Amino acid sequence: MRHFIRTSLVATLLALPVALSACGSSGEPVDNDPFDTYEACFQEHHDVENFTVQKAIEICCIDHPIGTDAMNVVCGATVASCETYVTANLAGSDATTMDIDAACTSYVPDRNG
Repeated sequence: MRHFIRTSLVATLLALPVALSACGSSGEPVDNDPFDTYEACFQEHHDVENFTVQKAIEICCIDHPIGTDAMNVVCGATVASCETYVTANLAGSDATTMDIDAACTSYVPDRNG
């Protein structure tokens, strides 16, 4: 019985760092997969994972490398640069101007937080 408890304890201690490294600071899994296009990222997070339009826009702006760009750079540093990029890189039917404006307004402080 002691051997079983010791083995279980060791297994738990070894698995803990792996489990913790799979989560971000908010407790959500870290998902930084690259996407070839912003549209593909948006479709993954909105259409497949069912995030709201605004949240999917933010996720793609902050959490994923897009094309050859690094993570957290494609949408720029300002609301205006975000709106310009998102408008140019999403299909017109994906988001309204109001959705893009709201997402980009939230994006600027969130990208630095």
